[in-house]
This record gives sequence, structure tokens and C-alpha cells, in this order.
Amino acid sequence: MLKTFDEKLSGFLFVVILPFLLFFMSYYGFESSYVGLKSMEKPPDFMFTSVYAYRVIPNFLMVEVFHFFEFFVNNYLPSTKDFLLKNGTLFYHSIFLINAVFFVLSSIVLNKILHFNTSLASKYISRIFHLLAIFFIVIVQYVPTNCDSIAVFFYLWGVWFTFKYFKNRRKIDFIFLCVIIIISTFVRETSCLNIAFFAALFVDFKKVRNFIHLKEILILITSFVLPYLSLKILIPQNVSFFEGVYLMKNLTSPFNIAGLLFGITGFYFVFWFAEPLQKTFLKKYLFFSLPYLVMIALVGLVWETRLFLPLILSGIVVVSHQFKNIHTV
Repeated sequence: MLKTFDEKLSGFLFVVILPFLLFFMSYYGFESSYVGLKSMEKPPDFMFTSVYAYRVIPNFLMVEVFHFFEFFVNNYLPSTKDFLLKNGTLFYHSIFLINAVFFVLSSIVLNKILHFNTSLASKYISRIFHLLAIFFIVIVQYVPTNCDSIAVFFYLWGVWFTFKYFKNRRKIDFIFLCVIIIISTFVRETSCLNIAFFAALFVDFKKVRNFIHLKEILILITSFVLPYLSLKILIPQNVSFFEGVYLMKNLTSPFNIAGLLFGITGFYFVFWFAEPLQKTFLKKYLFFSLPYLVMIALVGLVWETRLFLPLILSGIVVVSHQFKNIHTV
């Protein structure tokens, strides 16, 4: 009984408390020089008139949590307001609360994934990979936004149901994956990478019969495209899906070059740990992720290394997974 309690306590400390403390330190231990989010008094207008306007779920949470937090502090914790304002605006604190909640949820889901289909010996290694993933998530918070922690949570949740469907072939797991892609498309375009992950796991280019999964992939693509297009229709037409073409800036700016090298080196570092079967998967994953990679090269600023985070996390997940213990049908 004591051993079980110790295991639960250590799991809670490792999966919840330690990640939260690291995340807390990233928001309050040092200040981002990339964006002035810490000094903003309220949700900025550009969140509703730029590419961020399509991230309707984060924007909704941002507004509602900010108003609730402001009301709660002013009416129930007025004595703490001066202290809070010394460390950021109430809006900044509300963004931290949203991101911290989804970050901890991401850590919990990641822990489930890393311990899914692993041997007893590799479970200890999985904790090291978990910690590595947490550090990667925390370090990219120098670009704090209202959507990335939510997007990471939904992406990892989609990976979890992909693995479950791969192992058990239960239709309910595939349905949950479709629902997650639909919802997360209203968060951020990262949802399309769940399709790439699924395709890399199920498609074997050496076995033509495995293309029977093409129908499932098309269903997943539809789950992404329909909400994506609906956003284009429902959001005012003066808002574009991207703010500009930054290809030349990505290839010339020292900051963007550093961000690009970070993404490449980070993924290669994880790739180095992979076994042959895992390397095959990661190569297929990169292939199916090409549309996403091309888009971030063209219209994203690669100094925002958060853009590479889903790929690095996918690599960490894959190298901890025992593919040889599961056979596709």
C-alpha cells in the first residue's frame, strides 16, 4: 500500500507539480523580450482582426477568463491586486492561468502516451523523455500566446487516440480522434499534424494493401478542412489566413536562422535516439507533414520555435514507443 502511495505521489510530483513550477518560472522568473504581453491591460484588438481571429476557442477563453479573473480580484481579493500588478497585468495573469491549465493537462496526456505499450525497463527512460518534452515546451514560451498550450494539449490528445486506435482498432477511438481534430482546428492549424501522425502510423509504402486506410485518412482530412473553411466563411473577409510571406526573412534574419536551426537540431537530436522502425515512422511523419513545414517556412516566423514543437514532441513520443509489439492489419 505504501509503495502504491509513493508511486502515486512521485507521479503527481513529476507529471503535475514539477512541470507547473517550470512553467511558472518561465512566465514570472524572466520576461519575454519578444512580445509585450506582460504589459497589456486587456485583450489586444489584433487578436480579433489578424490571423489570430481564426483561433476562436483561445480568444473566447482569453476574454472570459480575463473578465472573470478581473471581477474575482476586484471583488474578493482586492488586497492582492497591488502585488499582482507588480508582476504583470491582470490580463497577463489570466493568460498564464489558461496556459498553465492546458500545459499541465498536456503533461498528463504525455505521461499516458509515454507509458503506453512500453516495457517495464523503458518506463524509467520514459520519465527522462517526459522531462525532455516538458523542457522543450517551457523553453518556447519566450513567445507567449493564448493558443499554443491549448493546441499542444489537443495535438497530444489526438496522438493518444491514434495510438489507441492503432492497437485496438476500436471505432470509438477513431471517432474521438475526428472530434479532436475538428475542435482543435478552431484552436490552431496544428490540428493538421494529427493527420500526418495517423498517416505515418498506418500507411506502409511497401504494402499496397495498407492503403485501405486511405478512407480513414480522407475522413480525418475532411474533419480538418470543413472547420477550416467554415472559419474562412464566418470570419470577416478582411482577415487573412496569414499576415505575410516571410521566406526571405526566414533565410536572412539571424534570429530566424537560429530558430530554424533549433527546429532542425531539436528534431535530429530526438531522431538520433530512434531505432530503425522508429526512424522509418519519423521519416514518413516528416513526409506527411510537408504541407505544414512549407507553410511555416513561407508565412511563419521560424524564430517562433513553438512552430516546431509538435514535430519535436512527436519524435519524443515515437522513440519511447515499442512498435515491434504491435502489428498492423
